[in-house]
Amino acid sequence: MSVTRRTLLTATAAGTLLTALWFVPSANATVETVSQSGVATTSGTGSGEGAQPSAEDAAPQLAETGPGVDTTPYLIGGTALLGLGAGFVTYSVRRSGGGARPAL
Repeated sequence: MSVTRRTLLTATAAGTLLTALWFVPSANATVETVSQSGVATTSGTGSGEGAQPSAEDAAPQLAETGPGVDTTPYLIGGTALLGLGAGFVTYSVRRSGGGARPAL
């Protein structure tokens, strides 16, 4: 495969990934308040859009999420994969011979 074709494939893959990420929804924080009538209303606080919180709201409260998710397996897995990737890079640099380190 020629270098030009490989570059074109890399650019195509990067463009496809960026296009796919464009459609990932963003999370905007909103505060829900319950009025006297029992109806929940939402006031925007993330981007300055929407209604402002009324005077009866002392301070917006964050939702209680509980103890949270145990992230230990993710940290161990991420560290292992990072080590594996570093090992592959080291192996490929040694295998290439030259002794000169590639410019990053």
